[in-house]
Amino acid sequence: MLRSLKILLAATLLAALAGAGYAAWYVSTPVAIGTLAVEFEIPQGMPFRGAAQRLEEAGVAVGAWRFELLARALGRANDIKAGSYELGAPPTPLELLDKLTRGDVTQAEVKVIEGWTFRQMRAALDAHPAVRHDTADLPVAELLRRLGAQEDHPEGLFYPDTYLFSKGTSDLRILRRAHAALRRHLEQEWRARDPGVPYRSAYEALIMASIVEKETGRASERDRIGGVLANRLRLGMLLQVDPAVIYGLGESFDGNLKKIHLLADGPYNSYTRAGLPPTPIALPGLAALRAALHPAKTGALYYVARGDGSSEFSRTLEEHNRAVRKYQLNGAR
Repeated sequence: MLRSLKILLAATLLAALAGAGYAAWYVSTPVAIGTLAVEFEIPQGMPFRGAAQRLEEAGVAVGAWRFELLARALGRANDIKAGSYELGAPPTPLELLDKLTRGDVTQAEVKVIEGWTFRQMRAALDAHPAVRHDTADLPVAELLRRLGAQEDHPEGLFYPDTYLFSKGTSDLRILRRAHAALRRHLEQEWRARDPGVPYRSAYEALIMASIVEKETGRASERDRIGGVLANRLRLGMLLQVDPAVIYGLGESFDGNLKKIHLLADGPYNSYTRAGLPPTPIALPGLAALRAALHPAKTGALYYVARGDGSSEFSRTLEEHNRAVRKYQLNGAR
């Protein structure tokens, strides 16, 4: 009987050693992958067993039940992160588990450019292959409601930036991030605004910032442009900015601004109506927000493009008319 017990103990020890050896081999041996690079997605809320099966379906021969056993043995089966993943080389099961529980997802990006309109931003999202298009057919009013926006017009309500996201992210989520970023920056700049700026609300400052964004040829002149426009607004003068007129023309604008456009009255025609237009005309960046809320102290009331991206600033209409003749009517630089 003693001999039988010794044999049983020896067999158990050998099995344990064999199991330990197999486990050590399994966790340290790169898994077989059908085709590199392989991409797969773990949906939100998927249990680990389903994620392991998703790996097998993608051609990652991880051994679903062994992979799940490894995760449970290490207490990490509930730590898996949803998202899109890419494998450029075969990982070991331990490395793969670490990747999934760290949420080392494949990231895409979309760039929202300063001066774009909301229509351009939405077109960029609609055309992005990594974005899930949940708002493509959503009316603007409903979109703004879902974003919690108080305004009834979307222009200017989204912050220009580069947004990183995992593949399959909803366009609504990206829009929500951009809207929250704009709100955050606008509130910060509004609180820190220079005393005496001629705006009754942060939204009016946002409108002016969008005009500054579109009117500025050189970044170094942005605060001077803001100063001139603030002076004109303060004095009740017409702003006379072409980008506002162009925005009012919408998709009918063919790239050629004509005199008839400047004479046709409308809410965005700053040649026929004093004050700010009813909404922003573009998506302003942080520099434009700061130029609107911290405009340069200047006596200038006019400016005209020199043709090289810079502007000639003037205090009087007589000076301005001379600058117009020099830089525009005569075609000189």
